[in-house]
Amino acid sequence: GTTTTPFDMVVRNDLDRYRLVMDVIDRVPGLAVRAAAVRQQMEDVRLRHHAWIREHGVDLPEVTDWTWPGH
Repeated sequence: GTTTTPFDMVVRNDLDRYRLVMDVIDRVPGLAVRAAAVRQQMEDVRLRHHAWIREHGVDLPEVTDWTWPGH
């Protein structure tokens, strides 16, 4: 079988926070050029996530340990 995690299922369905940022950058006129580096960072996190869960079997620490700021 394959390794999946709760967040991986969201990533596989392109519903994750990183894809959301990428979609905004792709769809807002004029933003693609100005935010190309941010878009690449989002893609890099998705690729790192893919490798991480295959190696460790759990989501990235920044995903599992994330909390609302100030709480």
